[in-house]
Amino acid sequence: MARGKLRIYLGAAPGVGKTYAMLAEAHRRIERGTDCVVAFVEHHNRPRTEVMLHGLEQVARKELEYRGSQFTEMDVDAVLRRAPAVALVDELPHTNVPGSRNAKRWQDVEELLEAGIDVISTVNIQHLESLGDVVESITGVRQRETVPDEVVRRADQIELVDMSPQALRRRMAHGNIYKADKVDAALSNYFRPGNLTALRELALLWVADRVDEYLQQYRGEHNIRSTWQARERIVVGLTGGPEGRTLIRRAARMAAKGSGSEILAVYIARSDGLTAASPKELAVQRTLVEDLGGTFHHVIGDDIPAALLEFARGVNATQIVLGSSRRKSWQYVFGPGVGATVARESGPDLDVHIVTHGEVAKGRGLPVARGARLGRSRIIWGWLVGIVGPALLTLLLTNIDADLGLANDMLLFLTLTVAAALLGGLVPSLASAAFGSLLLNYYFTPPLHQWTISDAKNIVAIVVFVSVAISVASVVDLAARRTHQAARLRAESEILSHLAGSVLRGENSLDSLLETVRETFAMESVALLERESDVTPWTCAGSVGARAHVGRPEDADVDVPVGDHMALALSGRVLPAEDRRVLAAFAAQAAVVLDRQRLQTEADQARTLAEGNRIRTALLAAVSHDLRTPLAGIKAAVTSLRSEDVEWSEEDQAELLAGIEAGADRLDHLVGNLLDMSRLQTGTVAPLIREIDLDEVVPMALGGVPDGSVVLDIPEELPMVAVDKGLLERAVANIVENAVKYAPAEEPVFVSASALGDRVELRVVDRGPGVPDDAKDRIFEPFQRYGDAPRGSGVGLGLAVARGFVESMGGTLNAEDTPGGGLTMVLTLKAAAGRPPVVPDLSAQMTS
Repeated sequence: MARGKLRIYLGAAPGVGKTYAMLAEAHRRIERGTDCVVAFVEHHNRPRTEVMLHGLEQVARKELEYRGSQFTEMDVDAVLRRAPAVALVDELPHTNVPGSRNAKRWQDVEELLEAGIDVISTVNIQHLESLGDVVESITGVRQRETVPDEVVRRADQIELVDMSPQALRRRMAHGNIYKADKVDAALSNYFRPGNLTALRELALLWVADRVDEYLQQYRGEHNIRSTWQARERIVVGLTGGPEGRTLIRRAARMAAKGSGSEILAVYIARSDGLTAASPKELAVQRTLVEDLGGTFHHVIGDDIPAALLEFARGVNATQIVLGSSRRKSWQYVFGPGVGATVARESGPDLDVHIVTHGEVAKGRGLPVARGARLGRSRIIWGWLVGIVGPALLTLLLTNIDADLGLANDMLLFLTLTVAAALLGGLVPSLASAAFGSLLLNYYFTPPLHQWTISDAKNIVAIVVFVSVAISVASVVDLAARRTHQAARLRAESEILSHLAGSVLRGENSLDSLLETVRETFAMESVALLERESDVTPWTCAGSVGARAHVGRPEDADVDVPVGDHMALALSGRVLPAEDRRVLAAFAAQAAVVLDRQRLQTEADQARTLAEGNRIRTALLAAVSHDLRTPLAGIKAAVTSLRSEDVEWSEEDQAELLAGIEAGADRLDHLVGNLLDMSRLQTGTVAPLIREIDLDEVVPMALGGVPDGSVVLDIPEELPMVAVDKGLLERAVANIVENAVKYAPAEEPVFVSASALGDRVELRVVDRGPGVPDDAKDRIFEPFQRYGDAPRGSGVGLGLAVARGFVESMGGTLNAEDTPGGGLTMVLTLKAAAGRPPVVPDLSAQMTS
């Protein structure tokens, strides 16, 4: 059975009309005779959307009970039995109620697609998983309901439902999206013009990228190599020279003239891995192009013009920007150059721009000498084999009675020449070839013991020997040098890769980084020096090694400047110039690490001071208001009782005494929370862990709440928990009192417990106003009140103390949304080992 097709209506925000467009599509398909049903559509009490449901067949939903409430979800089995041609499934990222067939609705849709049913669904851009952090930074709201990007990308059709921010806000103001009591809050928060504009841009860019993927896929499937100028893409060819910055800025100005233009900077490296380009300059150019909104690409290719054109056509580029050649006039005898070749072979679909710069015709410079650096001993052995070896071979061949023939003699001498090249490089091998040819002429070529050659064939043989010896020696030496260079570049790449990884992970301290520098370059000591200005003395910011250098950078064996007032100084030996490329990267990273450490220290100090100020301010507010309120009530009642001007009845006296008692209880509660918070912050809480039953502790914690305000459900078969009875009772009391405070008078707080493996979970559920996701962690901080909690109702320490006590016993306390509205406090404790835990019914547990 063929897989069904998925069509998605993508919107930038709620209310743009995704569901309306989906239902309109359903009506059009039904008019064409398509079997189309509504598997799940939520109209959210929007009249126009609700009207669109008329005339559409709706599959009955599945009813589920969760924590005493009834919910409806899509009945996947019913839809599969109905087997329509097209099913409408709204809100693809939705999380299903626990007990449903799948945890997420997009998984339900996958089942329908596998069954061959076409699905039309809806998604808002903020629900894409990869954009969660971006949306949170824009709107300040973290989206809990998400769908993997790949699920949406696999859709056969994606249609953007677009609406301007002004039009969407008008729809909101007219009550077409939310109820009237929520309109003002929505318009002043999530639906601000800036938020909607940013979300709209996200949606447009995401869909544009998806369209670009379709275009690239189509071009690849049909082997289309010519450029389709659907969007301006400007490729900048870099050589690693200083003119690259000019080319990048010129390309950026060109891209700024057209909306949606892209910049792609590309550096073509030869496949042998050897390059004369400056890594430091390439790094600067990479940073520049990324700062300008472009991308940097590193491509391997021996034929630079062909590789550049292949890359440009592969990304569907429309323009190529190259710099005027730095070659001098006489160097054009070797070829027309990269710019002229690319312009000639680009064809009519690619525009090539040759940009002048300050380095034109100044010469490309000689490549940096990269000797094999074989070491003194190998060079000595090369000379011994190249000079002494032929002499010993001549002595051996002239003293034995064996006529091997001139050809075999030449092969033996050629072997020594190749050995000299392998050991000592090119110069010993050339000397060996010259010396060997002289010995062959004098001792083995007739007439013997003369520097003349009588036979012309022998002259040719000697010339061929010298030519072959020089050629073989050159090739062997070149291979040896390139092997050394490749190994060195590979080592540099590994070092830079490790350094880049440490930068991304942020794991290097300054001392460890300096120690890495010292070990990598085999130095005695490494120091990072800095000064405030050009006239102030240098100071040491960090150093490692036996004799750390703390003077001036110029006194060290090697110094690498980092900016104007910082330098990395190394002592021990003088490094070759080729090592300074990697050293420059380490120096730059050392400066970054130092800045990061100082910023972290300043941030920690600022955080400590801010926390102290906040605690002091909150404590002052608590003492000046919350603690004085019950004291004022007590003092007023006592003053009234002691008054001789009024004769109080027994009922009035009892009421005043009751007020005194209530004020004293409130004062005791507030002071107790302050003392508990002080104990938690000083780390003096020492739990006395015992194995007890929850039904012994929880009822005792309800003494401070009105009768009938709490409903208990503590099963007797629960395993015992390992806790401190007093701390647990205090924590539960604070949690329940907080829930009762915010719960409606007609809705009691529901307290239930259940076993989950080796844990016991206590849930305190209220039907109050709830707490947004971004405030769920803040409510556990000291001196925090959420919403419109009245002054005098507490100092905001109840939940902070409760979490502190629970965590001291090895448990956790977290806040969750109550399905249907409200807040649920989830207290998780360790089950004691004495009673085996009850295995829960996993089908009834939350699987999302």
